[in-house]
Amino acid sequence: HILCCLQLLTLPPLMHLHCQFPGLSPPHQCHDQRYDQDPHIQYIIRSLCCHRLNCEQDCVNVLCACFFEDYSHAVSEGVLLLYLCDQSMFSVTQGETKVLKLKNLRPKDFANYTCEVTVRNVCDIPESSVTFRLTNATTPPALRLSVNETLVVDPGKDVTLSCEVTAGFPKPTVTWSRYPNPLPRNSLVRNGTLTLRSVTPADSGFYNCTAVNNVGNPAKRNVNLLVRSMGNLTFQITPDSNKDSESIQMGRDLKLSCHVDAQPQDKVNYTWYKNAALVYNSDSLIVLRSDPDMAPGTSSLEIVDMKFRDQATYSCVANFPGSTVPELRVDVNITQSSVTPPILTVPAGGQVVSVREGGSADLVCLVDGKPRPPVLWSRADKDLPMPTGEWAVETRNGRLRLTNVTRDLLGSYRCQTAPYNGLNIKPRQAQVQLNVQYAPVLDPVFQDVRSPNYQFVTLRCLIQKSNPARVASVRWVRNGEPLSSLTPDPQEKPQLKFKLDPSNNGTYECRVSNGVGSSTCTFNVSSRPYNAEFYFDTPNPIRIQKVNNYSYNLQWTQRDPAATDRIIGYWVNVRTMNQVNMFSKQIDKKEPVKGGLMSYTLTDLKIPVSYEIRLAPITTYSTGDYVSRTIQYSEHHICGFEDERICGFSQDRSDKFDWTRQNHLTQNPKRSSNTGPEMDRSGNKEGYYMYIEASRPRVAGDNARLLSPLYNVTAARGPKGSGRLPYCVSFFYHMKGKHIGSLNVWLRVKSIASVGDRVWTLDGNQGPDWIQANINVNPSGPFQVMFEAIRGSGYEGDIAIDDVSVTKGKCKQENSVSNTGTVCMSQCYCRVKFIQDAGLGSVCI
Repeated sequence: HILCCLQLLTLPPLMHLHCQFPGLSPPHQCHDQRYDQDPHIQYIIRSLCCHRLNCEQDCVNVLCACFFEDYSHAVSEGVLLLYLCDQSMFSVTQGETKVLKLKNLRPKDFANYTCEVTVRNVCDIPESSVTFRLTNATTPPALRLSVNETLVVDPGKDVTLSCEVTAGFPKPTVTWSRYPNPLPRNSLVRNGTLTLRSVTPADSGFYNCTAVNNVGNPAKRNVNLLVRSMGNLTFQITPDSNKDSESIQMGRDLKLSCHVDAQPQDKVNYTWYKNAALVYNSDSLIVLRSDPDMAPGTSSLEIVDMKFRDQATYSCVANFPGSTVPELRVDVNITQSSVTPPILTVPAGGQVVSVREGGSADLVCLVDGKPRPPVLWSRADKDLPMPTGEWAVETRNGRLRLTNVTRDLLGSYRCQTAPYNGLNIKPRQAQVQLNVQYAPVLDPVFQDVRSPNYQFVTLRCLIQKSNPARVASVRWVRNGEPLSSLTPDPQEKPQLKFKLDPSNNGTYECRVSNGVGSSTCTFNVSSRPYNAEFYFDTPNPIRIQKVNNYSYNLQWTQRDPAATDRIIGYWVNVRTMNQVNMFSKQIDKKEPVKGGLMSYTLTDLKIPVSYEIRLAPITTYSTGDYVSRTIQYSEHHICGFEDERICGFSQDRSDKFDWTRQNHLTQNPKRSSNTGPEMDRSGNKEGYYMYIEASRPRVAGDNARLLSPLYNVTAARGPKGSGRLPYCVSFFYHMKGKHIGSLNVWLRVKSIASVGDRVWTLDGNQGPDWIQANINVNPSGPFQVMFEAIRGSGYEGDIAIDDVSVTKGKCKQENSVSNTGTVCMSQCYCRVKFIQDAGLGSVCI
């Protein structure tokens, strides 16, 4: 029951550590070693010791795993070795699905395995886990269907589909699904059997049976269910195509065709009758079960050299043999006088149909002929579908009704005879123009117009399109009152020109009508200045003052300052979040320029109170609109160097060279490949970081220093008796390369700026990952943090830092403890962990 709790740390290579179990006799030792020559090993395992039952209490922030004597074997019995570096024993594939692959299994490897997933309680999302037992009987699933892969049934029948599991341990879970639609509402799934009650043609589709037991790939079987259906039986009369004929003539061939929309189409049986007598193949009558010259599933009856005796009533009957689906029948009377070519015409006055937008319209084409064919409608001048979404709409009487007409339906529509239920000849065509009338479309719909007082202002309302195009009337209105004396000629482009003064500011409307509808251009005309625009990227705007107060450097720009009268200052109003006013005062400023940044320092703000700040520009005649923002007192700030101002950090002038701000997109493509980061600390290629370039002209010993802003602690007090307030300096560093030099962190106190204390240092190659460092400092006054990078012996020695923060109080370790008392030390926010036998062995990915 003795475990070693292992914590992943970065230490120099080939370091031996020893650990004794407290309170036990004789003591047990853990001997762990880092083999730096293996490229897969990135960490040193530091051993800490604890009891198994007290793992969570005694080994906080550590990963509890089995007791190892070394990397070659385990002392504990029946434990699977799960080494971060041992690629021969297992591998983990990265991606959305995490997979643990076990190789070269031994009897002791058969055990329970648990996969735990956590996001460190972000957004209160709890951890989740699943346990799997591996035995020598573990096998992937296999299935067998009780029916053929294609199943055809009559409507109204009950259908049972059984999916029998023939192999698989643990016992697979069987589920049914349907593609592309969900399972029907009348379906029932029980013990791997799917039952459908009283099926209809809508229940047809592909039904999928899937068995899963988390071993290997899922087993799948598919059934294509076809519920018989039949409808829309049509016929065609085709005169002798060799003679280019459009009528029935004696001595020439004639073809009668019959087609039904059915499912399954290839199972339909067609039967032909002549005057109610079954037709058999002969020299003059030939039955084609599937006519190659017609659409698939079409049967034809060819009449060769038509004679007087062939004039009769022919019937086509379609059915499913042995099915309960009712058969369909169509009768066609064939005589010289009963079949005449169709004639298609547009009634007088119907060539152009006008309708107001939103109304209804009837498009009419008259058709005559024996038999009279349907009429198909489609768009003639645009490659667009009909309003129903179909490319053609069939009408029995040639009348097409359109409702809720919109302007995009404007255009020409084609009507033509259908090739079915009549003569199969060249279609007759005609066109009808649909004219959709709508109100004028104006620009601008709304415009904010600013101007200095006592200057002329011109308002223009542009008519972009209108149907009809003729303008019936134009009216100008100010603040709801008509300006009759200024109404222009309706045929001219509507515009209004006047001199602005404090009395005629307001809302102007231009109302344009074309007799069908009216539209409006609205102008908000004012001499008031535009609002100010706050600047939110001020580096370190908060400064600590005495007596528990702080100041805030408020910055803003002025939008289009030359648009109105000269801005002479600003009103600033400060109040707490509970609407208690602190003060309101006028700030006198020089006339702002476009894009110029203005500042004002708000003082005597109480820690840690937040405030609402309201700001408005002032001119000689008026005050602009107020804009507001909230400022919050915040000590915690992480600098990721995303802004060019690098959060107020600066280069030290006493060093040999400078740090460089860079990301993956801005780095030199010829940079050394075996050093330096590819991405920032968060794994973002577009994210920035600060680094030193170790290539020439740099030489060994050259140093680069980066200074933080000043952190003011004069009003702060530490614990009783200490006199100093502790601070936590936290950052991430990247030190990859065989020529890595040193990274030092110095603390500079303002009162003794020339003197600094080195509070942290690290030398040599630390691997390819970003690693976090936390430093507790106790400055005696206002201080700065200085990062010093020293170039090593060669060009493969780039050093980088990212996500620097300085916060009040001692550093807090942020780790995530699982329900089993096991902690994965990881730099990722999302963690997946595989555990064998509830913690006897684990690996984090």
